[in-house]
Amino acid sequence: MKAAVFHEYGPPDVLKYEYMPDPEPRLGEIRIKVHGATVNRVLDVALRNGTQMHRKAQLPCIPGVDCAGIVDKIGPGVTKWKVGDHVAAAGGMPLDIVTEDGKGEDGKPYTGPKGMMGIRRPGGFADYVCVPSSETVPLPKNLDFHEAAVVMRHCPTAWNLLMNEAKIKPGEWVLIMGASGNLGSVGIQIAKNIVGCKVITCAGSRSRADLGLKLGADVAIDYSTQDLTAEILKATDGKGVNVLYDNIANPDVLPKAFMGLGLDGRMVTAGAHGGPVAPINFFHLYDRRITIRGMPGAKPEDLPKCFAAAAEGKIKVQIAHVLPLSKAAEAHRMMEADPGMGKIVLDPTMG
Repeated sequence: MKAAVFHEYGPPDVLKYEYMPDPEPRLGEIRIKVHGATVNRVLDVALRNGTQMHRKAQLPCIPGVDCAGIVDKIGPGVTKWKVGDHVAAAGGMPLDIVTEDGKGEDGKPYTGPKGMMGIRRPGGFADYVCVPSSETVPLPKNLDFHEAAVVMRHCPTAWNLLMNEAKIKPGEWVLIMGASGNLGSVGIQIAKNIVGCKVITCAGSRSRADLGLKLGADVAIDYSTQDLTAEILKATDGKGVNVLYDNIANPDVLPKAFMGLGLDGRMVTAGAHGGPVAPINFFHLYDRRITIRGMPGAKPEDLPKCFAAAAEGKIKVQIAHVLPLSKAAEAHRMMEADPGMGKIVLDPTMG
């Protein structure tokens, strides 16, 4: 098979497009013919350039912490899937062999090492990838593979933050940071289309802020020209928002957003690529009884809800470019040049 792989850390050019042995599914695994894998600024780009050393990538590394595609081959002991099924996989999973129900080879609950595909085990930047059957989810047949890969990467995290951690309610004011990014754009749609919240969104330019309006936000703020705190209070009649959803931790912007939280406000986050250190006003924190929750990852039971919402058109992901896998290094350069762009998806079937 062909794969994008790096043997050493460095600039985008260390990411080579080369032949690798076809993977064979082990006990409890399936092989996926990849039709879409997303490029992530931290888990792919920063990993490759050597600034995510704590993740202990297995070199040579085939990146791609998510993928969507078609089941191509079934490993021993797998009955849940059949060749031709549309599936997706992402994130952390067992590194050793597990049975289809996620147990170890000894039949006991798995207690072995785990790691992310694309970091500790081969990822989606390849024609084929093998993953445990227990870590694979079905896709609605009417959902495009490119969209599915982005949904798999971002929607469960956004869903977990807003629905499970912030516990947003209909009619509440929700401030979504980063309107043009996928976590931001998905957050807007979950809050507006799924729950029925009133949504304020913001970005560092008028065009990116206005993208939030197209996705359903009620108010869009360009914090490069507008006072973010003042505009939040203006929109909410001085009360402030109930929920602040941030995954950037921009030290120049987050403090102003934080001051827009009202009484009993909740802040949730699962990212900090714009910081990670950002000051907040502790008087406002305790005076308004604000809670802050950091919660990366997702809950498996939310995945079907995310895919169903995407298939129904309630969540539309923002894809800036779809490129063939052979352009993986170029995709990394593009992401480094414009980190705020929509998602780039690599498709090995494009040649």
